[in-house]
Parts: sequence; structure tokens; C-alpha cells
Amino acid sequence: MKDDATGRSSANVQRLLEIVDAFVAEMSPRGHKPLAVGLESHFERDLGLDSIARTELLARIEKTLGVRFPLDLFGQAVTPRDLLCFLDEDASGQSSSPVGGIELSAPGGALDPPTDARTLVEALQWHASRRPERTHIVFLEEDAASHTMTYAALHEAALRVSRGLRRLGVNPGDTVALMLPTGDDYFACFAGILLLGAIVVPVYPPAQSARIDDHLARHAAILSDARARVMIVPSHSFGADLLAKARIPTLLEIIAAPQLMGEVDTERYVPHAEDVALLQYTSGSTGMPKGVVLTHANLLANIRAMGQTARIEEHDIFASWLPLYHDMGLIGAWFGPLYFGIPLVLMSPLTFLARPARWLQAISHYNATITAAPNFAYERCTRRIEDADLEAIDLSSLRLAFCGAEPISASTMRAFATRFASHGFRQTALTPVYGLAENTLGLAFSELGRGVRIDCISRVKLADSQRAAQAESPDDALELVSCGRALPGNRIRVVDAARNEVSERAVGRIEFRSPSATRGYFQNPALTAQLIHDNWLDTGDLGYIADDELFITGRVKDLVIRAGRHFFPYELEAAVGRLPGVRTGCVAVCGTPDVETGTDRLLVIAETRATAPATLATIRTGINEASVALLGAPPEEVALVPPHSILKTSSGKIRHAATLDLYLRSHGNLLPRPAWRQRLGIGANTILPIGRRLRTAGEHFAYGAWCWITILLVATPAWLMTVWHPDANRNWKIASRAARLALRLAGIRVKVCGVDLNDAAPPAIFVANHASYLDGLVLLAAIPIPLGVVAKRELTSAPLLGRFLRAIGVRFVERADYRRMADDERELLKQAMAGTALLFFPEATFVRSAGLRQFRLGAFVTACASHRPVIPVAIAGTRAVLPDGQWLPTRAGITVTVLPALAPSGEDMKAAADLRDAARDAIATCCGESVLSEISPLEIPTNRAPNS
Repeated sequence: MKDDATGRSSANVQRLLEIVDAFVAEMSPRGHKPLAVGLESHFERDLGLDSIARTELLARIEKTLGVRFPLDLFGQAVTPRDLLCFLDEDASGQSSSPVGGIELSAPGGALDPPTDARTLVEALQWHASRRPERTHIVFLEEDAASHTMTYAALHEAALRVSRGLRRLGVNPGDTVALMLPTGDDYFACFAGILLLGAIVVPVYPPAQSARIDDHLARHAAILSDARARVMIVPSHSFGADLLAKARIPTLLEIIAAPQLMGEVDTERYVPHAEDVALLQYTSGSTGMPKGVVLTHANLLANIRAMGQTARIEEHDIFASWLPLYHDMGLIGAWFGPLYFGIPLVLMSPLTFLARPARWLQAISHYNATITAAPNFAYERCTRRIEDADLEAIDLSSLRLAFCGAEPISASTMRAFATRFASHGFRQTALTPVYGLAENTLGLAFSELGRGVRIDCISRVKLADSQRAAQAESPDDALELVSCGRALPGNRIRVVDAARNEVSERAVGRIEFRSPSATRGYFQNPALTAQLIHDNWLDTGDLGYIADDELFITGRVKDLVIRAGRHFFPYELEAAVGRLPGVRTGCVAVCGTPDVETGTDRLLVIAETRATAPATLATIRTGINEASVALLGAPPEEVALVPPHSILKTSSGKIRHAATLDLYLRSHGNLLPRPAWRQRLGIGANTILPIGRRLRTAGEHFAYGAWCWITILLVATPAWLMTVWHPDANRNWKIASRAARLALRLAGIRVKVCGVDLNDAAPPAIFVANHASYLDGLVLLAAIPIPLGVVAKRELTSAPLLGRFLRAIGVRFVERADYRRMADDERELLKQAMAGTALLFFPEATFVRSAGLRQFRLGAFVTACASHRPVIPVAIAGTRAVLPDGQWLPTRAGITVTVLPALAPSGEDMKAAADLRDAARDAIATCCGESVLSEISPLEIPTNRAPNS
């Protein structure tokens, strides 16, 4: 058996290396290979194979050897040895799980979206309460059984995540980074963050890259810009945690998604329409990351406008593989079905890249009516799917195949429609769209059922006069695809440099107005000012209007102005990419300002594996000829660089400005540094952030220790002066002066404002919000008149503290024994009626996360029964100084606001409830925290059937 295994392994090595060797030779110009292929050859670093090329290689190995790799291998394999390990285990037995296995039944009834919902949270709760067992998402897995998620299951999982985040101290308005792949955890965590009132920051999961330092720098830049407090990841290691926390000053916790799945939350924050729900970071093709601020109102306005234009109906089914960190996959493919209540059939992006036929198979099996993808996906299906994989595929159910997110190619649209017409695909289903993160997602949709409208314009006249004139000859024709008209409630205009609206077919900057438009970029007023002018937002794109429809010509920052003529790089990049020896999709055409001539110099950067001088010379000649054919002149500079030199976004777009900047700074040396130098650079760049974090931690520890030493020094004599004396009023005054002194020496500023208690009416019932262990000390310092503080009886057993509390007149109430609790409450009522001023914390307890919780009735029943007014006291800032679970105070200001007295309207429970609500509303206006409400058990959907 050992000999058999050895023989099989030897044969596998030979066959595997032959395939890899042939593939690398094919991808290299004229058969040139940079290195001999071995089992330890790194696909990316040594052989120059990017993620797309690796996907093609593994697909070829599968076809040649008759095996089927698990999808994870497509993303994790970095050398041929990784593949060999799988082949030695006999991969021939592997088979793909069928797309089917789950049947979607007709939902029944008319479409019933939550038209009155003001937030995504309300939309989810609408469906979870009305149709809890309806299928929301069908997850298609490659090597495991497919499964579904209902609205009830999503809501319940979200409530668990919400509670888990509360335990970490996440508050409404905090930002939480979500770095998860497509799956159940992603949706549960996303919805859980929204339930908490926090802000979601979707971040794409890190991919292998030859430029590790560039990826890490951009990843850290997004999290730093977003001020992320918590990052949710699939799993984490100590090293990654340390590195991330060192580079991101605000990051307090990195947690794996399963660790958040505990008990169901019993409290909730009720989001408002104008609350920020999402920071959508732009793809980063130029400059630093920019977080587009999107509110619940923005999201719902865009979803409703797109749904109205798409004419969503109850029988619709959306099929998608789009990544959830991208706005088209997140907002279009998930939020749309979530709001309208139609099923979403979902697979991971890796599934599509490895097996594009499964996208079409899913559409066919589930009779999907809507799908969406960028241009490259339609191109990939047209060229990469084998006829054998199309057996029994029927695309006739598809009524909308949206195409957007990147420049749309007319030839790709034609080729896709032609290739799949025999499988029931109607070319009228192709629906080009245009949108951008700054407008949430969609801005313009093509007319439904028309198909693709193509405008053939003159390339020369576009460059010379910036007008989209009709082409008169095929050689001068440039095909542009219409993106349709503005969505309902949206307006689009094209303006010149002075922001004056231009005439039809004149090319200019595209601007828009919309109810789904962002308020700006997160914490970046300078960039926001560049984005918004007189309530019009600049898209950063150039285009024109023809017959009320929008055509995009290119990005403003990609425009090259050369001797008065305007060029966009895309056509030349495509032409150069088709030359032998040049890597397709790895060409950057840029304009570099020339001070002497006052115009742009044309720079063509092209990746190639060629090293032979003769081959390089041939490539340069081809580039010059392509430039002359398209632009009438050769480029001033041609740079032939190794694979993976050109920078790209996470979605594969060329980062023109960043690539040009790196080219100029490195004097043309774009070659990624060796891995050891990258790691050394990462370590060097991490030392300073770690040093800053350690310094901050040291300062925090020193300040916290000083606070406790100060309090101890002041508290000791105060304790000795009070615990032996029977006069509680005297003791309160001594303790109050000591508390003020201790806080002042500790540097904790307490500001008292509002009603002057020295002139207050007869004895009252005081109620205060409860956020920290400091609250008692702060109120002791802030309130000059003696109060009977009501506290839990467990404190009496605390050493030293219990005796001190009794000395200053604290009243204790039993919480566990009902009979004793009733006796204690009757005693409190007697004291209130006798004229004792009592102080209650009606929230009863506090937790780390912020929020004004529900008030208990005890204080207000006592007030009504004793006919005493209630004086609300709002405490702001103590949670920031000393949150739950932390024992070292942080330097911050505290404000105590004494609010006007509230008189009870009667003696019954209704009067007590009214008094409670009035007091809570009053405190809410001054405590600086959001109002939370409790969730009734009847409001929490579960996966159980109603009668179970």
C-alpha cells in the first residue's frame, strides 16, 4: 500500500507540474518562463499568477485530471504542493453538491413591503413579526448542504449579536467593522449592529497579495478613518490582534463572530431615520479611503426608488454571488430583497470565480427573475463556461439582468446575449445601470424590457470638442452604453468647469440631487466640501445626456489632456492589453503634468513577464502603434514592469493615481519588495503605533492609580469621622465635602446645573439615571442636602463600605426575597410620608454599553402614595470616566443636571406610570445617552412554529 501511495504521489507530481508549467508558459510572452516550476514555486511571487490566473489554473487542472477541488483551495493554495496534498488524497471522489436541494414555495399574497418603515431595523421587524417563517435567504454551498435563513432566524440571531456587542461596551453611534465572508454570521452580525444603533463598516476579507504592506496599510487606513471600536472577524490570532490594535488607535476589541452568539437581547435602541447606519468606503481607486455616510433614510429612499423602477413583484426571486462588502451586493442584492420580502438565492464570490456556471445554474433551478453583476462577470460567463456545464440550464425566468459597478462594454453585452439565447435568455433582460456610493447605490436605470441602447459617437470629435457627435465611419466609432434615466426623486445634470449646465451631447461633469444622497464623508469636512456644492453632488464622472438618457465617458481623475485634446485611458489600456506579451487587464495609462509644455505627457505602464530585450522592444513597438491608431500620436513614455506592479482596488479596478504616484516616487521601480523586506517594513511601521499605544496605556494607568490613591486618602478620614456618629445628616455633609475634595484632587470635573436645591420645595423623591459605580460618589458631591439613598441590600455585607453607607443614611431594599422586599418598600413609604428625601436609581443597575434603560415603578409608586414631587437628576459623563468592567478611571468631565420637580397626578398605578415616563423623558434630554426600551418576549421571533 505504501508503494502504491508513493507511486500515485510521484505520478501526481509529474502530471501536476506539467500542467502548471504549460499554463505558465502560455501566460508568458512567446513561451518565456521566469523560473522553472517546482512544488515550492509561489504562484504569485514566483510565477506571477494573480487570483484570476490561479482560478484559471485550478480549473484547468480539474478538467485535465478529472478532479474537483474544494472551493477553499481556490483561495488558499499558494504553491503546487498545496494542490498535490489534495491530489494525493484522491480528489477524483470529490463531487460538487447540486445547486438544488431546497425548493422555494410561492410566498402567496400580494407584495407587502413595510412602506411606513423609517429604518432598516423596522423593515426587518415588520417581516419577522408578520411572516417569521418565510424564507429570506437560500445559501448555496459548494461542498456542504445548502440551507436557508428565515426572517425570524435572522432577527433572533441579530438580537444575540446585539447583546454580545453590548457586553463589549458598544454604544449607539459607535462604528463596528465587519470583516466576514458571505454566510449566516455576516447577516446576523450586520443586523445585530443595526439593532444596537451602531454603525456598520463593511470591510473586505483580506486576500493574498504580493504587496502585503500596501494591502495592510490600506486596510488599517479604512479602520482608522472609521474610528472602529470593534472588529468582527471569522477567527483571529494574537499576532493579528496586536498588529491591528497597534495601527488603529480606536480599536478596543477584535472578536470572532461565534463569540457574540449568546443570549437574546432584551433591550433595544430604537433607531431614527437620520441615524447613520452604514459607512460605505469607496473602492479606493484614487487617494485615501473615504467613508460615505449613509443613514437609514438614505438606504430606504434608494431601495424604494430602485424597487419602483424595477417593478418588484411578489413572485420575484433575486440570485446573487456579489460580495457583501460592495454596495451592489450589500444594498442591491440584500437590502432590496429584505425590504420587499422576496427570496435571495446567494452564493459566495469565490464560487462564481471558480465555477461561473453555478451562477446560471442557480438562476435556472430557482427560476430567479432578477440578478446583477459587473461587466466582467458577463464577459467571464461568455468566454469561460463550457457547453457541458450548460446542460438543462433555462434562463427564461430572468426578466432583469442588471449590469453596473464598472464601465459597461457594448461588445460584452452583445456576446452574452448571443451565447445564452439558446438557453432561454432574452437580450431585453440586460439592464445597464449607473450608481455610486455617494448616492447609496443606484442613480440611473435603463428602461425595463428594452435591452441595451448603444450610442456610436466620433472618437475624434469627442477628443477635440468634448461633444458626443455621431460617428460617420466605423474606424472613428466609439460605442457607449446608455445607463438610462434618473430614478424617481433623483435629478441628474451635466455641467462645465464653472458648474453651468451644458447642452445635450456636451460632455461635462455629472452632478446629482437625491433623497438618498450622502450628507458627506465621515469625519472629513474638507472632502465633503469638494463633493457638495449648492446641494448638488459631484459624481467624479464625465458624461453627457442624449434623449434624456445618461452616457458615461470616464472618470474625471482618469482624463488625460494632451495638447488640448481629451483622452480617457480605457480604450488604449484594452488595446495594449491585447498585445502578445502584455498581461490582460494589467495596463495603466496615465497623464503626467509636463511643466515645460503645460500639458500632460502620456505614460503607458504595462505588466509583462518578458525579460528578453528583443521581446521588450517588440512590446514597446506594439504599444506605440496602438497609441497612434487610437490617439494619433505615440506615448511620451512606456514602462514595462513585472507582474503585480500596478495597484488595483479590491474589485480589480486599476488605481491610476496611486500607481502613477508610486511610479514617480520609486523612479519607475514598481516591483513589489521581497516578502522579508515587506515583513520588516510592516514591523518597523508598527513599532511607532505600538509605542504610542503603550504610552497611552501607561498614562491611563498612572492617572487611574492617582485617582484611587486620592480617593483612598480622602475617604479614610471621612470614614473614621462618620461611621461612629449616629447623626446621618451630619455624616452626609461630611461625606459630601470629602467627595467634592476627592474628585477635585483626582482631576474629575463635576459641573452642577439646573434647579438650586437649597431653594427647593418640601422633601421630594429624587430619581437619577445609573451609568457607573461613580454615580453615588458624584451625587454625594453634587447634592448638598442629605438624602436617603435607596440601594440593594447586598451592599450591607460589603466590608467597610456597608458600614459607611449606613452611617450616611442609605436605605437598603431586598431584591431576592419578595416578602422582605415588600416590607422594605412599606418602610420607604413611611419615611417619605414622614418627610425624608429619598434618592432612587430607577434603572436598578447599569452595564458597560450606553443607553437610558427602562425605569422601574418603585420610586414613582412611593411618590404618588406619599404625595411627594419627583425631582429628576440627569448624570452625564460617568460612564466615560469609569464604565462597567473597568477599574481605572479615564479623564473626562461630568455634568449633573437637577431638573424641575414633577408633581404626581394621583395615587393609582396609572399616575405612577405617567410620572415614571415624564421623569425618564426629562432625564433623557440631559444625560447624553440614547433611550432604550425593553423587548417583550412576544416581540422576539423564534424559529419555532407558532403552535409548538
